Amino acid sequence: MKYQTLEKYLARLNGSVREESRVWLDADGRAQGKYFNTTLTSAFQPIRAFGSKTTADAAIVAHEGFARSYSEDDSGLHLWRLLDQAASDDESVELDRLCRMLHSINFYRQVEDNVSLHLSVHARLLAAVDSNHGIAFRRILNMLELPHEQIILQMPVVTQNQSWLLNYVLDNYRRNGFRLGISAADARDALVLLDKVKPDLIKVDAREIVDEQSTEKLLRIAGEQDIRVVFKRVENPDVFTKLQAFGQALALPVYAQGYLWDTPKSTLALPAGHHSATTHSDIKVA
Repeated sequence: MKYQTLEKYLARLNGSVREESRVWLDADGRAQGKYFNTTLTSAFQPIRAFGSKTTADAAIVAHEGFARSYSEDDSGLHLWRLLDQAASDDESVELDRLCRMLHSINFYRQVEDNVSLHLSVHARLLAAVDSNHGIAFRRILNMLELPHEQIILQMPVVTQNQSWLLNYVLDNYRRNGFRLGISAADARDALVLLDKVKPDLIKVDAREIVDEQSTEKLLRIAGEQDIRVVFKRVENPDVFTKLQAFGQALALPVYAQGYLWDTPKSTLALPAGHHSATTHSDIKVA
């Protein structure tokens, strides 16, 4: 394991569930936690780069962490609904902190390459975050001697009326040294946000690419400002072909994520070039 303090921490965790345990390991070494009567763990979906001059095509540059109900065969249910149903802001913050800890442990115990971990911030947490929320997560990472620089905190899509709240939360996390991503419903929304916020990354729903002029403008401006644009929910070859055309026209790499290539799994997908990694043709590059 690359991180020795984390390795020592995991060695102290009991492999069986105890009533007093907040986090434990299963037989395969996966970290799990409990929220009310639900056992939680992590699943990861890769973000891939296409058309880059510095990496192999379809190279993995990041993984997004998702909270799932525990399942031995990786078929657990998506659990963000638990936040929607949390009775109070305190409970939603508690669940968020547990999920971040699980994702961080499950990511860093596996990762060997210099790739990023994307962690989503639920919309409900925008109002619940206080001045200590960012520092609480940073302290956990410091305790385990895990690099916060590899983590990007991904904000949810917000309305125009919530922009002040978004800026407050972004400032909170920036003060604690985290890189930040924002989400946009479409390219026009993303362009407005780029004027107001200076993120490290912006995610756009690939299913909403209907304004080609705005999409091209977004990629060009973001490229000039060294802001990475990631297209999420790429689920069919036609959408990916359109994205590739934008990248080729602007001579820019395209960053994409979706079920066209990967389903979220507890085990990190292997990087390009690994002897067991998915091949170029296997991932259906158009």
